[in-house]
Amino acid sequence: MGIAVMFPGQGSQFVGMGADLFERRPDLLGDVADEILGWSLRDVCLKGPEEALTATDRAQPALFALGYALWTELRARLPLAPSAAAGHSLGEYTALTAAGVFSYTDALAVVAERGRAMAEAAAAAPSGMAAVIGADRALADEVAARRRGDGGLLWVANVNAPGQIVMAGGEEDLRWLGDHARDLGLRRVIPLKVAGAFHSEFMAPAAARVAAALEGVEIHEPRFPVYSNVTARPHDPDRIRELLVAQVVSPVLFADTLAEMAGRGIDTFVHVGPGDVTAGLAKRTVPGARVVTVSEMSGIQPAVEALSTMAAPGGDD
Repeated sequence: MGIAVMFPGQGSQFVGMGADLFERRPDLLGDVADEILGWSLRDVCLKGPEEALTATDRAQPALFALGYALWTELRARLPLAPSAAAGHSLGEYTALTAAGVFSYTDALAVVAERGRAMAEAAAAAPSGMAAVIGADRALADEVAARRRGDGGLLWVANVNAPGQIVMAGGEEDLRWLGDHARDLGLRRVIPLKVAGAFHSEFMAPAAARVAAALEGVEIHEPRFPVYSNVTARPHDPDRIRELLVAQVVSPVLFADTLAEMAGRGIDTFVHVGPGDVTAGLAKRTVPGARVVTVSEMSGIQPAVEALSTMAAPGGDD
C-alpha cells in the first residue's frame, strides 16, 4: 500500500475554519504567523467577514497555515510514512513544507507574498476563470489556441479530474467561450467566482515577485516525493524554485499528478486541510482508490484508525 497526502488550494476557505487548530497550535498559528502576515490570522479565519477571508492575499496564507498545522497533528499519529505528497496550486507549498523542503516560517512568508502578488495581478486587468464541462484536455487546448490565434487571451488553467477542466482568460474571452460553447463542442461553460485569471499569462507580474521571494529561501531534500503541478512528476530539488515560479502562469496538472501516483503504486489518498476538494478529485481520477479526508482535528483519529487497518498485516491491501 502506498499513501499520498494531498493539500487543498484557494477556494476551500470558509469563515470559522481551524477553530480547533488555533487552540491546539498557537505556536504555528499565533504571534509567529501574525508577525509574518501583518494581520491576525485567527481573527480573519474565525470572524471573517467572508469577503476578507476570500480575498486572495488572505485566503492563500490562511489555507497554507491551517493545512500545515493540521498535517503536523496528523503526522504524529500516522501508522506509516507517506509515500508521496501533492497540493493543488497553493497546496503545493503545504506539501513541500510537510516534506521538510521549506521551514514553516519561510514558506508562510513566500505564500503571503504570492497571495499579494496574485491579487494585484488580478486587479490590474479584467479577467477570470470558467469551468468547462464536456471537454478533454486536447479540446480545451484547441479552443484556447483558436481564441489566441484570433487575438484573444485564453488558456487552460486547471486539469483537475476527467471531465473537469478550468480555463482562464480576459472577461471578453470568457464571454466568447460561453456564447460559442455548443459550436466549440463544449457541453457547458460555468463562470467561477474568482478574482482573476490565475495560472495564465495574466499572472506574469506575480511570477516575477514569487521568484524574488523564493530567491533567498533555503531548500532541503524532501523526506518523501512531492509532485509538481507543472510537470505532474516528483520534484527535483534543484528545480523547485524554477517550477514554483512557472506554476503561477502554468496549468495545474492535478489529474495527471493523481494518475501518475496511481501508476507508481499509490492506492490511498489522504486529503489534509479545510474542505474536501482534493479527496473528490482523487475519487474521480483514480477509480477504486481509498480516499480519506482530514479537514479538522476531529477527523484525525478516524483517519488514523482507517489507515492502521489498511497497513496491518492481513489488512485490506
